[in-house]
Amino acid sequence: MDINGNINKMEDKITPNYYRKSKIECIDAIESATIGKTGIQAVCTANAIKYLWRFEDKNGIEDLKKAQWYLNKLIKSYEQV
Repeated sequence: MDINGNINKMEDKITPNYYRKSKIECIDAIESATIGKTGIQAVCTANAIKYLWRFEDKNGIEDLKKAQWYLNKLIKSYEQV
């Protein structure tokens, strides 16, 4: 961030607006949602949230399909337990 409070390009690539548009940031929601999860279950949960969080502001249906892929993988991982 520069002295005027503007986000520089490097920060914007790391935390773009679509991850910071609500009262909480996406990363904080993911952190809370994955407490107690490990391995593929934590990864799939995190990625599904990420794609659902941003789909309207980034890649639309493509992100919904990615979220669905991770949800399907998550379901399979729980069915194998």
